[in-house]
Amino acid sequence: MAAYTWFEGKWHEGRTPIMSAMTLGTWLSSMVFDGARAFEGVAPDLDKHARRTCRSAESFGMRPTKSPDEIVELAREGIEKFPSGTALYIKPMYWAEEGWIAPDPDTTQFALNVWELPLPGEAGFAACLSSYKRPSPDMAPTDAKASCLYPNAGRAISEAKEKGFDNAVMLDPIGNVAEFATANLFYAKDGQVFTPADNGTFLNGITRQRVIGLLRQRGVNVHESRIQASDLDDADEIFNTGNYGKVMFVNRYEGRDLQPGPMYRLARELYWEFAHSGK
Repeated sequence: MAAYTWFEGKWHEGRTPIMSAMTLGTWLSSMVFDGARAFEGVAPDLDKHARRTCRSAESFGMRPTKSPDEIVELAREGIEKFPSGTALYIKPMYWAEEGWIAPDPDTTQFALNVWELPLPGEAGFAACLSSYKRPSPDMAPTDAKASCLYPNAGRAISEAKEKGFDNAVMLDPIGNVAEFATANLFYAKDGQVFTPADNGTFLNGITRQRVIGLLRQRGVNVHESRIQASDLDDADEIFNTGNYGKVMFVNRYEGRDLQPGPMYRLARELYWEFAHSGK
């Protein structure tokens, strides 16, 4: 795949080595990242992703070496290296080179990776309930988009795939629905939309926040509330929001087939309108 990485003051093409076996981020997971998208000539909310990258680093005790504006500028440089309209994943990263368990903030390193990654389309995905859970804020750095949080999500996905599904619904530590393994969760019932309340156990996604706002502006009742697994069994439709596919619907949940419903279609339509509005 075509890829470029900005590291140590210049752009590198292809898979660029940026860490050693002695790097703290390699062996003790002092690494954070963010994910933005460029597609169809737009890069929505790029500034928000840049700001969150810096906040994530600070939550780890690292010292960001780039301002959000500098990250946005570098991201746009990376986008320009590809043909116009190419679907891209934009990944700024911070990690600590040294430290003893806790990162040494003076050794904070930065890289920005941009590579070609097509959008997944509108076929939808199948999901099931996972036996793996999201951690509470006192158990893991849930306020950051941290690499160390993803192995457990990976176990949930592997478990789902073994059962014939694509993704998994993860609960929080006390048994409420938190999110999908890879994205935030929404469901619709009787013309209203529901999504788990932000209780600190999952990342309050940038696309999630954007879609909630867009739906409410259109007059849709969006409830951020406590959701139980049984609520999904009776849902009229289920969909997600996230950077990989932006807005995607569930075509099968557990043993029940689902269709792309009106709330999913509206959310996707409104998001695409926003993305191309230049706001």
